[in-house]
Amino acid sequence: MPIDTLIPARSALLFFDMLNGHVKKDNPATQARYKPVIAAASAVLHGARAHQVMVAFAAANHRADNLTSAYTIRDTDGRLNPIAIDEPQDIKPIVSGGTWEAAVIDELAPAAEDYLVPKYRWSAFFQTYLDLALRARKIDTIIIAGGSTDVGVASTAYTARDLDYNLVFVSDACSSPEHDNHDQFMRRIFPRMGRVRTAAQVIEMLRAGAGK
Repeated sequence: MPIDTLIPARSALLFFDMLNGHVKKDNPATQARYKPVIAAASAVLHGARAHQVMVAFAAANHRADNLTSAYTIRDTDGRLNPIAIDEPQDIKPIVSGGTWEAAVIDELAPAAEDYLVPKYRWSAFFQTYLDLALRARKIDTIIIAGGSTDVGVASTAYTARDLDYNLVFVSDACSSPEHDNHDQFMRRIFPRMGRVRTAAQVIEMLRAGAGK
C-alpha cells in the first residue's frame, strides 16, 4: 500500500480529549490556541465521515471526589510548577464525568454510530475497550488528533505502537500549551512511530484509499 494512502475500512479516527473542559476554557490564550486546531479537526472528521471511517472519542471521565485519580510522586504539576514532596497534593480533576466539561465539543459532535471511550489515565487504551473495538472491526491504522500532544496523544501513541497499530498524526489537529513540546514530537518523535500529516493531507489519503 502506498505510504500516502489510507484504506477507510481499516482506519479509525481517534480524537483525544477534545472536550469542553479542555478546549472551551474561559481563557483567551487557550481559545486562540485551539481555534485552528478545531478547524483542522472538523475538516478531518468530515473527511472521515465521507468514507464511513470508524470515529472514536477518548474522553476523561474522572470522579469528582478524586477516587479514580492518580496520586504519584513527581517533581512538578502539568505546567511544570514544583510540587513539594512533604506537602499533600491537592489533586482536582480537570474534567469530571457527566458534566458539561466532559462533553465533546459541538464542532465535533459525535454521531450515534461513533465510539465514546471513557478513560481515567493518559492513554486511551489503558483499561478501556478501545483495542477490543478496533480489533472487532479489523482496524490496523489509527488517525489520531487532539490534545495534549505531549501527554495523552503521546501516551496513546506509544501504546498503539506496542500493539502494532499503524499511526497517522494529524499535526495541525493536535495541540499542547507547551508549544516547543508539540513541535518536538511532530518533528523528531512521531515520525519514528508513524506518519505525520496535515488535516488536508489525511483527507487526500482517505480519498486515495477509497474503494481499495
